[in-house]
Amino acid sequence: MANSNEQVTGKPMNKIAMMALLMIGSFVIILMQTSLGTALPALMTAFNVDSATVQWLTTIFLMVNGIMVPVSAYMTTRIPTKYLYLSALAVYILGTFMAWTAPTSAFWVMMLARALQAMAAGIVMPLMQVVALTLFSENSRGKALGSIGLVIGMAPAIGPTLSGWILDGKHKFLGLTWGGDWRSIFGLVLPLAIIVFFLSIFYFKNVLETQKVSLDIRSLIESTVGFGFLLFGFAMVSNHGWGSFSYVITPIIVGVLVIAEFTRHQLHMEKPFLDVKVLMNKQFALTTTMVSLTFIAMLGVEMVLPTYMQTVRGLTALDSGLTLLPGALMMGLISPIAGSFYDKYGAKRLAIFGFALVTMATLPYYFLTAETPTIYITALYMVRMAGIAFTMMPLTSSAMGALPKEQNAQGTAVNNTARQIAASLGTAVLASVMQSVANDNMPANSLKAADPLAYGSKAITATLDGFHTSFFVAACFAFAAFVLAFFLHSGKVNQPEGKEK
Repeated sequence: MANSNEQVTGKPMNKIAMMALLMIGSFVIILMQTSLGTALPALMTAFNVDSATVQWLTTIFLMVNGIMVPVSAYMTTRIPTKYLYLSALAVYILGTFMAWTAPTSAFWVMMLARALQAMAAGIVMPLMQVVALTLFSENSRGKALGSIGLVIGMAPAIGPTLSGWILDGKHKFLGLTWGGDWRSIFGLVLPLAIIVFFLSIFYFKNVLETQKVSLDIRSLIESTVGFGFLLFGFAMVSNHGWGSFSYVITPIIVGVLVIAEFTRHQLHMEKPFLDVKVLMNKQFALTTTMVSLTFIAMLGVEMVLPTYMQTVRGLTALDSGLTLLPGALMMGLISPIAGSFYDKYGAKRLAIFGFALVTMATLPYYFLTAETPTIYITALYMVRMAGIAFTMMPLTSSAMGALPKEQNAQGTAVNNTARQIAASLGTAVLASVMQSVANDNMPANSLKAADPLAYGSKAITATLDGFHTSFFVAACFAFAAFVLAFFLHSGKVNQPEGKEK
């Protein structure tokens, strides 16, 4: 990422400063996606709500984030880059401040705050990729997107560990004492977001060409309703199961039907709200599918593994998060290297190698017991995250390289939308499989009174059976991606000139 002062769209700018501000701001924003997971019990007590209610703080984030990603293509095309990024930061700062100061008598304030944070996340994730694709030439694009992998992969992985550490007790930093309560989670990131906002006023530039595209209200409504219902249905699986007609089946069916109508409408528009025609490009469709499988394999296990360590091994939320932290750091180390390799060799060999690592490191989880050494679990997780680092951003680079430059914003929005849906679907599938198998194998309640020790032993075995099946399903997703990798284009994909015919 050399040559920091260059001309893009005819204006001088510091590319490294811009990307640094974009990555730091995006990291802070995306961090909030998973940071509340370990804080939910504390929030239940503070706001005097039950577990089903407090879970909405996670559900609303996933839903609003997923809804905003398709909208980002229109916003990126219509709003100048600098003002779009500053607006996203401002919305995030407002949401974080509201969460930090939320009165415990008003849970709706926290819900609104989380929705605002999710709106910002839905804008910055696609924007970060489009800006990187624009700022850097084809020869260094893999390295640039590899650096972005630091944000997209590490932020969700670090979130639970960071919040667990904050909740663990009081900490001293620069003479200040803070931590020990849920408000500190928001208070920690708020100053950093404000600093990035003010620095971006001076260093962030408009790098994307804008067009006076009118907003198609019908498309906006269909996109919001369709993706909103679909993501809501997936989010409700963990609480209500796949058999729930009201909370799961109906929302998913409505979501699919509305998205189908949304897709039909987009195909007949001269200037679509979300250009689904990019999926007619076989290379883009294949790599986007594989990126989606990558996210299922990554986020699904990120959700199931801490649950195993806390329910079966008895670890605290902080200790389970620390067990996974080396894997997140491994991904941060490998992502830029994988990006450089993509610039030289393309995505095919990296994807085959990466998915082989993910599959081989996931299968041993099928044999976990209540006594499996923690260091063994950590080592396997590090190998998994290394494999994901070798696949995620190289595949994203390959997907975007298959499209003409003018389709960057639309392609990024489609890629991110598919990834968001896959993450929600993968989490729902693995969680439901885990719970279903555990419930089916749980001993009869009568045994609890007759022989408590035998009941306890069989209950642990039943719970482990649920985790084993869930990990096996995750390995199957990784293996499916491994097979698909052999159909990738050999070598680096060169971006075509002009629009696709």
